[in-house]
Order: sequence, then structure tokens, then C-alpha cells
Amino acid sequence: MKMLENLKYMTLTWGCQMNERDTEIIQSMLEDMGMKEVASINEADLIVLVTCCVREKAENKVYAKLGELSKIKRDRLDLVIAVGGCMMQQKGVGEKIQKRFPEVDIIFGTHNIDRLPELLNRAFLEKERVLEIWEKDKGIPEEKDFYKKRKDFLKSKVIISYGCNNFCSYCIVPFVRGRERSRKPKDIINEIKYLAENGCVEVMLLGQNVNSYGKDLGEEIDFSDLLKKVVEIDGMERIRFMTSHPKDFSEKLIRTIADYDKICNHIHLPVQAGSNKVLRSMNRGYTREEYLSLVSKIKSSIPGVSITTDIIVGFPGETREDFEQTLDVVKEAEFDNAYMFIYSPRKGTAAAEKFKDDVSLEEKKERLQELMELQNKISLKINKELVGRNFIVLIDSEEEKEGKKIYAGRTETNKIVNIQEDDLSRKLYGTFQNVEIISAQTWSLSGKIVRH
Repeated sequence: MKMLENLKYMTLTWGCQMNERDTEIIQSMLEDMGMKEVASINEADLIVLVTCCVREKAENKVYAKLGELSKIKRDRLDLVIAVGGCMMQQKGVGEKIQKRFPEVDIIFGTHNIDRLPELLNRAFLEKERVLEIWEKDKGIPEEKDFYKKRKDFLKSKVIISYGCNNFCSYCIVPFVRGRERSRKPKDIINEIKYLAENGCVEVMLLGQNVNSYGKDLGEEIDFSDLLKKVVEIDGMERIRFMTSHPKDFSEKLIRTIADYDKICNHIHLPVQAGSNKVLRSMNRGYTREEYLSLVSKIKSSIPGVSITTDIIVGFPGETREDFEQTLDVVKEAEFDNAYMFIYSPRKGTAAAEKFKDDVSLEEKKERLQELMELQNKISLKINKELVGRNFIVLIDSEEEKEGKKIYAGRTETNKIVNIQEDDLSRKLYGTFQNVEIISAQTWSLSGKIVRH
């Protein structure tokens, strides 16, 4: 019998940065068990899928991949397939997958990731088909070492809270991730200190709504207070966070970002729509006027800040006039970038139950295209204004092409900068470099390292 410590694994991930962090946790568990990661499905003894259900498109990709893997498994009976993530937390989806894809060995949810090693033992050693999904979490297993470990320590994600209490009418997250649960400050700080001691220089604090951090802890601490604690950690040079809900973005938080150089001047602030009627239907908790006022305060208080956003087009009841108001908000706010999506009904959400999906797919696509063209013009305009200026860039990727090194990194405002380097002897990965921007594209910048 093949022992688990000799196995090879592969992970496939869809969705948000929270899912990416869950994947890192899974990888750490598997490495602790003695498994080794491979990049090819054909080499893998175990394939773990971390799924997303925020949009129908993501779900369809998972089903397509399961169909592909099922065919492979019919020729490789020893292959074990495990499926986890948000999709599995939806009512009946686990049972549906188990029935539709008998080749799937393990189905688990977002609340019992730390149970995966036990489930793998049952699947590999006892040849069981396992379906184990908890409706609620049973506490955050802070004591498990694999929650600290990373495959790459340069830039790390740290979850500060789980779940969401906002119940935006279109969003499935509160149903699959549960209600808000904040981690204790000391556990977060200890994890980040561990990361800094192991070479991490940039941390991303993650939560469905970081601005709500601490409300459930029963102690006097909010997100601004947590940021100040992270700032004090030696070796941690950059602090990022996402995602922020506009209704909870306080003036105290704006001042905190402005006051500390380590906190990056990039804020992801989803607006979702520009019409007050649509915002009410979405249950967002703010008006377009309040949102634009917040953007104005942020820009006047934090010089050089970049603001990115999320926008949904074609929400039920959205008229052409409503959509025009979204375009007006984009023009006035001048976002550095935006993630734009067609509305996708999610079963179990208030929007799917209460509202008719009455905007045609053709109209949704036309509106999305119009919105993208507007935002792309704004993004390019903002980026062109950066040409000739110098920025500190953390080099986080490198490749060799045609005898030259091609590096990429990000400014503190989260702009991607591509850099070509002729001197192959220079070791730039993981370093901060002073870079002059020499050209601008819609989604990235090109630069050259400033020599002294």
C-alpha cells in the first residue's frame, strides 16, 4: 500500500484571495503529511479543488474540470479527487456532485479545512468516499502549525476575520462563509511576527469586510487599532488589506492610513452600482452621494492614493438611466481600476428569490462593454500621468527571456511595473528598487531601475 508521505498533489483554485489563502493552508497540511506538489495532473496522486460560487461562471468551470478529471480517473483508479471551497457549502451541492461524479472521493466545506488530513486517510487507506460539510465552524484552529506556514514568504496573506454580516441581496458569501468571526489580535500579530522573521516584507490582511474587524470580540479594538499594532512589527515593510465596505469606512481609518508609511496607499472600495434605487435593492447601506463623499475624503486626506472598485451591471430592475448613473459615478470617482461583472443570480440570495432577472443577457453584455471602455480610458489616463515619476517597487517575479531578465513588481499603490534588466548577475527578486516609470499601459506600467 502506497504511504501518504510519498504522494504527489496538485491544487486547483477559483475565486477570491480568501480562497487563495485557504489553498495555502491546504498545501501546508499536505506538505506536513510528507506530500510533494507537482504542476501536472498526470503526475498527481491527489488533486484538490478549492471552489467558488460567487458567480455562475466560476461554478461552470468547476463542473467542467470535474468532468475532465472524472475521465482521467477512469484510467487511473488510484487517483484521489477532493473538492472543497464555497461551492460545497451551498445546500445540496455536495450531494449533487457526489451523485453526478462518482469519481470524486472527498467533499468538504469551508468550515472544516483542518479535517482534510483525516479525510485523506479515510479515502486513501480505507477506500471510503467521504462527504463531510459543517454548517458552522467549530472555532478557529489557531494552534495548528500549518496555519502559519507558506510556500513563499515574500508576500503573505493573513486572514483577520471570517464570514460576513452584511447580506447584500446578490451575495452568497454569508451563506457559505458564515457570520463574521474576528480572530484575536494576539493570534494575528503572532502570525505576522512569524512571517516577518521568515522573510516576509509585505502582508495582505484579509476579511470579507475588514472594516468590521473586532465588533464581535468584546474588547476595545477596531480595524484601525489592529493596523497600528501591525505597523509596529519589525521587518514588515508593507501592509495591505481588502476588502473594505464603504458603509464602515471611518474617518479614523482614513487618518490611520494617512499617518503610517507602512500602510499602502491603495484601497479597494466596491461601489457595485451608481443608482440609489439599485443600491437599495442590493442592500448596500449607502447612497451614491455618500460613496462619492467618502472617495473625496480619502483622496484629499491621502495624497497619491489609488482606489479600485467592483461593479455589477444588469442587476434586476436596472434601467438604462440607472446604468447611466453608474457611468457618472465612475467618471466622478476616477477609479484606478475596476473589476466589472454581469449580474449572476445566486440561489438562496434575496435578489434571486425576490427579483426577476429582467435585464437581457444581450443588454448586460452591451453595458459591461461600455463600462469597461470607460474605465479603461480612465485607467490609462491615470497611468500616463505617472510617466517620468519614481516609485519604490517590490520585485516579486522574474523570468529570463532572450538573454535578458524580465522583472515585475508593485508600487505601494498596487500598480504593476514591468522592468527589463540587462545585467543577469544582479539578484533583484525580493528587493525594493527605486524605479522610474518610462511608459504606461492600461493595466500596467513599464519602468527602469534608477542607478545611483
